[in-house]
Amino acid sequence: MTPDQERGHLTGAGRDCGRVRILAIGQGMYFLATGIWPLLDLCSFERVTGPKVDRWLVKTVGTQVGAVGAALMLAARRRRVAPETALLAAGSAAGLAAIDVVYVARCRIRRVYLFDAAAELGFVVGWAVVGAKGLRNG
Repeated sequence: MTPDQERGHLTGAGRDCGRVRILAIGQGMYFLATGIWPLLDLCSFERVTGPKVDRWLVKTVGTQVGAVGAALMLAARRRRVAPETALLAAGSAAGLAAIDVVYVARCRIRRVYLFDAAAELGFVVGWAVVGAKGLRNG
């Protein structure tokens, strides 16, 4: 058993390690881009997603989503995607997807958020499949 395997990192040999890294990089890039967008240009963000009442809250969520994205990309770069990192990634995506679906259904946010929900659910499925294999085989 390698030191990484002893620490529970998802860095096992073979394809699963590569898939975990690709998933972490993909979600990290998506989260970083969508997280910093309202920080860099709130007007364009609102043109797509609709006007916001609490702009401070949009920016707060953006910083948190961006930070998770940056952490995922760093973990992938270091080839050390730990189980708790995978849980943070999957849990964040699941939570954001649920919020998207619930508030679109309540007509509180625009339907464009369903595209985000689809992407988030893709990440959840990815972590369920690839992450579980990495944990088991890593």
